[in-house]
Amino acid sequence: MKRFYISCVVCILAFAIFCGGMQCSVGIAQASDIVDISSKSAILMEESSGEILFSKEETKHLPVASMVKMMTILIALEELEEGNVTLDTLITTTENASSMGGSQVFLDPYVDYRFEDLLKSVIMASANDASVALAEYFNGNENAFTNRMNKRAKELGMSDTHYANCTGLPAPEQYSSAKDTAVLLKEILKHDIYHNYSTIWMDELVHPSGRKTELVNTNRLIRYYQGCDGGKTGSTNEAGCCLGASAKRGDMRLISVIVGAENSKTRFNESATLFNYGFANFSSEKLVNADEMIACLPISKGKQASVDVFASEDFSAVVKKGTKAGYDVSVEIVETIKAPMKKGDIVGYATITKDGNVVKKIAIVAKEDVKALSWFETAQKIVEKW
Repeated sequence: MKRFYISCVVCILAFAIFCGGMQCSVGIAQASDIVDISSKSAILMEESSGEILFSKEETKHLPVASMVKMMTILIALEELEEGNVTLDTLITTTENASSMGGSQVFLDPYVDYRFEDLLKSVIMASANDASVALAEYFNGNENAFTNRMNKRAKELGMSDTHYANCTGLPAPEQYSSAKDTAVLLKEILKHDIYHNYSTIWMDELVHPSGRKTELVNTNRLIRYYQGCDGGKTGSTNEAGCCLGASAKRGDMRLISVIVGAENSKTRFNESATLFNYGFANFSSEKLVNADEMIACLPISKGKQASVDVFASEDFSAVVKKGTKAGYDVSVEIVETIKAPMKKGDIVGYATITKDGNVVKKIAIVAKEDVKALSWFETAQKIVEKW
């Protein structure tokens, strides 16, 4: 199908849809001169755009302790979303899983636990035993699951990460980076159900025997920092104290990662310092709104004359307060749709650029199925035109 760039009329629509994106930019100051971070590595990222607002040794290879479990959590969430497991799926534990040391919820061996309870135990209490139980369920054993973790990390572009286990327990060949951890948390945040557990401060795990284990969220910022609704702690002698966290205020969500803090208090304080810096100095501007129609396209040989098309996802850019200009949005779509087509079929792209560089391309899709005319219906229409 012939393609064309939407001209002035649709550009007016685009202006409304993309909420003034032509005026957005990021003029990032030398944050290192403003924010004092003593931890070995750190990063502050705006979630929607992936824009880095602060960084310190963000790609340095370091042990990250239990923040490794974020990949275990992500894979579990993806399995849930794909329908391969339900919240009520029963998972039989093994002696190996129940015998894990460190942070744990003291699982009994050879009994059935609900998937939801194991997932919640990992998200809230950083449970090593629950992590291994999930790994064994999904891939048979922890080694196979770890290979899957590394494959998923590569798919996400996490080039400064290598996993050796699913828990973050010390292993010489295991490392990650602040930047990769931020990328990983960004991916987790796409799953709404994650927040059902990440925001709980205290709960309990009721074992099949009736025994109870208290669950306390290891991320204290969800209770003490306004807007914090997720994240993962980590702490070993090797890694020091670590924290990846997310906070949202208004339309802007930030992700902060601290690696190698000297103590637990420092990791929480420095994460809060990064959040404070971000919320005080930046705002979020929506450039692409998935709820706003981009165009109404004519349909060839369809049961309907036209179909509305929309961007497949939102996109917001982070803007340094007091600055202007920087982003451009262009829209390219097909001229006519030929039936049949399915909901979600791509008919074009919105391209966001900054300083001549492509920041992101977002698919433009139909939000409904378009059925083709039958032979009889086609003939009937021809007769009607006569």
